[in-house]
Amino acid sequence: MECNLENLLNAVSRYNIVGLEKICDAYEFAKTKHNGQYRESGEEYITHPLAVAIILARLNADTDTICAGLLHDVIEDTNATKEDIAAEFGDSVATLVMGVTNLTKMSIADKDSLDNANLRKLILGMARDVRILIIKLADRLHNMMTLQYKRNPSKQQKKSLETLSIYVPMAENLGLYNIKTDLEDKCFMFLKPDEYQRVSEKRNKYLHETGKLVQEVTEKVNKLLASNKIPNTIKFRLKSVYGIYRSNGALEDIHDLLAFKIILDDIDNCYLSLRYIHEEYKPLSSYFHDYIASPKHNHYQALHTTVLGPESRLLQMQMKTAQMEKIGEYGITDYWHGDANDGFKQMQDALKNEYPFFRSVVEANKMADSNVEFVNLIKSEIFAEKVRVLTMDGKVIDDLAKGATVVDFAYRIHTEIGNHMVIGIVNGKPVQFDYQLNDNDQVRIITDEFAEGPTKEWLQFAKTARARKKIREYLNKQKRDGQSRTRSL
Repeated sequence: MECNLENLLNAVSRYNIVGLEKICDAYEFAKTKHNGQYRESGEEYITHPLAVAIILARLNADTDTICAGLLHDVIEDTNATKEDIAAEFGDSVATLVMGVTNLTKMSIADKDSLDNANLRKLILGMARDVRILIIKLADRLHNMMTLQYKRNPSKQQKKSLETLSIYVPMAENLGLYNIKTDLEDKCFMFLKPDEYQRVSEKRNKYLHETGKLVQEVTEKVNKLLASNKIPNTIKFRLKSVYGIYRSNGALEDIHDLLAFKIILDDIDNCYLSLRYIHEEYKPLSSYFHDYIASPKHNHYQALHTTVLGPESRLLQMQMKTAQMEKIGEYGITDYWHGDANDGFKQMQDALKNEYPFFRSVVEANKMADSNVEFVNLIKSEIFAEKVRVLTMDGKVIDDLAKGATVVDFAYRIHTEIGNHMVIGIVNGKPVQFDYQLNDNDQVRIITDEFAEGPTKEWLQFAKTARARKKIREYLNKQKRDGQSRTRSL
């Protein structure tokens, strides 16, 4: 990334020319304040906030967020104050800079009580202004891009572990896939350099070997759809280095290694295109996902199917509209349209009302009795890999961590359903209460208002904090009621 003011202004000019003068003023302010400061790479320090601002501009960030990106280190590293920034650039920019400054002062890699408290503040800061977290993600991305200049390998690994366990899941839950994959690859490079090199070389070789095949398939699918009067644009994506490593198998066995994003004009043509593609290439039904009817928790939508292509290669086809592709690229920041249409307010409202991730964080904050418990909840449940199951009426529940049981499902639906559960039905068959849910299971809970309720044994079945807490509350209430009856006698 070439970090200079011209590149920043060019990036911003794509979508917003109104704020350019204010951005230039913020750049000059930051450059003056950071004068004489240098990064470990030997570059002038101003290159870092410039890079952060450019990353934000690629997300179509509003003027205040761009300015805050440029100024995000001036309070911590220079004699500038929040009042100075407010006087020059307004309260909004000053609040954003102060928010990032407070996070920058935190170290969240260690597990002592102070660091757990700081991590709690970091995550809950979304409730005030999600832009602070987005700036912090951009800041972390550029720091990871230049981590090689931090000579101490243990510090590189510590920073990478912190990024992989906290910042990567944040980016994914906000739908910022480009930032997520960039962070993952950088972390992988420092945590397992030999493996990174090995997988990267295999990936590059495979891309070279399949170049003609990719071109052939792209042209064939384009002509196939065009001949059926379906206008389309096709983009190709090869799975990331870290994504390949996590797949843990031969490249030719990774079902989504080669992905073709087929951009269409409406939803009807997404389904129609699926039909024509399945007529042309044999589909593998186990890899089909309808994320249009049932979007992912971060609003991602598309039809995914994996087919057998030429030379028996596995090819993933993703059918989506242009708007779906845009959301896939920008995530929650798709609400940003420069400074117009009150984009930030829409983004903040959407986070609170439409993103299960945010609601889970708020609930975890209420349930956790300590900072350590909160951090454990975040890592073990909210940031963990999820299982995707359905209720009997087809509603998708996709915020339960893998390993969750029928008991967890019941309490996820409602406390009273859990407390009065007598039978769990999965895919039409009764199961034990310790049955661990699998993707696409359809779950039904049969209740009885006269049921005895949960027992201590249920605590062994429950894997989620919510279920365990509700079971304990029920047992404690039963114990108190029993004591009360004893005293009354």
